[in-house]
Amino acid sequence: MRVALASLPADPDGSNEDFAAAASGAAVLLDGAGVGSAETGCTHGVAWFSSMLGGLLLRGITVQPARPLAACLADSIGLVRALHENSCDLAYRASPTSTVVAVRAGGGVLEHLVLGDSSLLLADKGGSAYVVTDRRLDEVGKRLRGPVDALPTGSPEHSAALAEYRDALTGLRNRPGGFWIAGPDPRAAEHALTGTVPLESLASVTLMSDGATRLVDRFQLADWRQILAVLDSSGPDELIRRVREAEAGDPDGRRWPRGKARDDATVLHWALP
Repeated sequence: MRVALASLPADPDGSNEDFAAAASGAAVLLDGAGVGSAETGCTHGVAWFSSMLGGLLLRGITVQPARPLAACLADSIGLVRALHENSCDLAYRASPTSTVVAVRAGGGVLEHLVLGDSSLLLADKGGSAYVVTDRRLDEVGKRLRGPVDALPTGSPEHSAALAEYRDALTGLRNRPGGFWIAGPDPRAAEHALTGTVPLESLASVTLMSDGATRLVDRFQLADWRQILAVLDSSGPDELIRRVREAEAGDPDGRRWPRGKARDDATVLHWALP
């Protein structure tokens, strides 16, 4: 199993709320969401939540190869809840959450699961690329983020609008008509996108947080086949370097309106034989 992994926090001096790891025939990537432990009801923080959930999920999908990925995710969410429900306020509406991408190879197929706005990029041996992304958060966001996108990123006005936007999103989390993400309730796993692909058809499998997919879905500076070309030739570090270069060229979000000038960016690229 040949895996290349790169991850950078948005702030070089800050914590990285992304998590990614691989085991034999399996990989996971999570992108934690929150605004700091003081405002989430959790004393541990978002990075703790995503890394704990990611580690438990990777263990679950490898030691229980016959258990569906969604069931493994529900089990892992329950385990994380049990670890801190006595010390943290998990009923708080902004408690930590995380996107989830998980893959597992077995029986001649690749099983996959996507929950939240991280992405799974599948490259077949014919040169085509297929992306699995949960767009429900994006669809909700488009209805709400107009005031955020109209203001310079990082300005006081932008920060205030962003806080209102995030508060509105929190009210739509894990409910019909809103979006689904891993948090305190294991039932969110029931709403994950899942599927299988024949292993023999695949050339590579790539898990990406939304901070790493910006070249395509936010900046429109590349398509997925170009992303694959970068990954195959130069690896995840080069892809993230190009994302950072684009972000640095538009620090105020004038060309590409966005909530964060920079975001945690993580790529796990698995090249299949």
